[in-house]
Amino acid sequence: MTLPAPTYDLVLLLDQQAEEPARAKVVADTRAAIEAKGELTRHDEWGERALAYPIDHKTNAEYHLLQFHASEVDLISELSRTLHITDGVIRFRINKLRPGTPEAPEMRPERVGAVAAREEVPAHAREEAEDAPAEEQAVA
Repeated sequence: MTLPAPTYDLVLLLDQQAEEPARAKVVADTRAAIEAKGELTRHDEWGERALAYPIDHKTNAEYHLLQFHASEVDLISELSRTLHITDGVIRFRINKLRPGTPEAPEMRPERVGAVAAREEVPAHAREEAEDAPAEEQAVA
């Protein structure tokens, strides 16, 4: 019996000081390499985020999450080698996911902001605002 191809996460941190076309090319080349020797199952652009600590005097990076199945063994080493020498890549991490690992959370900037804004308002205030007529909401 053939086992399914393992699932991997690739978290990619790109330099914000690099030109936008250069960052887009890194992502496109990475996607192309994955699709050539595997199956890309998910690509989330998490946008610009602050780094936990400065790396090469940089405090922000553009984050990307790519999840994929690797059908060929050399895909991981090829990605690692290519990303190590690519200009504009601050850091990357490739993790093999165990079976049963839950889905990655929704981390897109607009989604995170909406959830955070909703959590800042107390539950009773949300319920009152939802029950109030539209005119009262406009006045308040």
